Amino acid sequence: MSDSEAFKSIKAAVSRRTFLKRSLTSMGAFALGDLLASSDAQSAWKGTFGDGTHHLPKVKRVIHLCMAGGPSHLETFDYKPELERLNGQAMPESFTKGEQLAQLQGSKLNVMGPISGFERRGQCGMMVNEQFPHIGSIADDIAVVRSMYTEQINHDPAHTFMNTGSIIPGRPCMGAWTLYGLGSLSSNLPGYVVLTSVGGGQGQPISSKQWHNGFLPSKFQGVPLQSKGDPVYYVNNPDGIHHEAQGDLIDTVNQLNHMHLMESHDKEIAARISQYELAFRMQTSVPELTDFSNEPKHVFDLYGCQPGDGSFASNCLMARRLAERGVRFIQLYHRGWDHHGNIRQGFPVAAKHVDQGTAALIKDLKMRGLLEDTLVIWGGEFGRTPMSQGSGEGAGRDHHIKGFSIFLAGGGIKGGTVYGSTDELGYSALENPTSVHDLHMTMLYLLGVDHKRLNFRFQGRDFRLTDVHGKLIKGILA
Repeated sequence: MSDSEAFKSIKAAVSRRTFLKRSLTSMGAFALGDLLASSDAQSAWKGTFGDGTHHLPKVKRVIHLCMAGGPSHLETFDYKPELERLNGQAMPESFTKGEQLAQLQGSKLNVMGPISGFERRGQCGMMVNEQFPHIGSIADDIAVVRSMYTEQINHDPAHTFMNTGSIIPGRPCMGAWTLYGLGSLSSNLPGYVVLTSVGGGQGQPISSKQWHNGFLPSKFQGVPLQSKGDPVYYVNNPDGIHHEAQGDLIDTVNQLNHMHLMESHDKEIAARISQYELAFRMQTSVPELTDFSNEPKHVFDLYGCQPGDGSFASNCLMARRLAERGVRFIQLYHRGWDHHGNIRQGFPVAAKHVDQGTAALIKDLKMRGLLEDTLVIWGGEFGRTPMSQGSGEGAGRDHHIKGFSIFLAGGGIKGGTVYGSTDELGYSALENPTSVHDLHMTMLYLLGVDHKRLNFRFQGRDFRLTDVHGKLIKGILA
């Protein structure tokens, strides 16, 4: 037998399947190692504590409750007696002269008082609108920032700025930055998950760029789960395809991708390998995630929902289950806060959609010992004008960027706190103005990350979530 024939004989004796199975265990780790080693920029976030953190973190995960459409701060957490007193009168020109307005530009401007009353809630005595009785019940657990401001006056760019810290589309969102810096806590579910719901007002569309990875590797983008029906399409195998056969297919595809990676050194191929493997594991983990049979009735009563009914409250319950299973960043969008008109009718409906679920999530996390290492952020992309849009019962409020409210709860947050203020009519942030960059910097700080060291080199320069901005919101920290 010639040397050539002997080699062919030995090669044939080692089955392709055996080779693939032996190679698979190290393939994902090898690909990830190649991904990390090939980028000097990524070494920037290898922190002091060896897990991406630069100082001792207060929280492990973030749940961002996005009130899409811009809830009015004047009907949530920013009580203005003077606004009530001047209801129906002309808006003083000293507030609005030369100011950027959205749809009210050039219109006659009249003051619009709050549509409902405020009450003092909790031992802290926080003023909360009566439309939020459940959120009012957790006043001692939340810190309200009344002095937020932003740069973009229309919905889509304002969402982009709130999520990415940039007015330029295509930048990584804060969830992607968090996952890039710290990695996932779960091996069987995506590290970044998004759910949406709608109700209570004009449902502004939300595009996938709000949870996009931008120039970061695609493994860091958010994964949307369906709020109703199957949470992930095609998670189950078609008839005739068994789990073992599916595993063999993934083995084969990943081996081919691995060979391609060795030739091209393309980071996206490494991401593709890990995503195929994650998708395979999700065929087991997603059905378990959505099996609510072990949830007692009192939990459903707390949230006021039925699992999988598509509501914001159901999504809040899902957020708690995702947090328990190690998902690092969770975003819940509720599309229903765009009240250019009929705010008296629409706002209470939107508030009812989110009030009980929000409070239930925080109470549930607290009861389970999860709130102490979770950061919850609640708020929209901007606020609403003190001036009315339209008149009479059909009046509403226009977009507003110079002052609005959000709240935070969880690890490292000083509950029962009100930070900052707007002027007497709620037009401009006055005391402790707080930017979107400040919010991002504070979020990263609580996660144990120095925002100046979380960088990624792209097109010849280093980028970061906070760009060249960001200061710590010290007044809300425990």
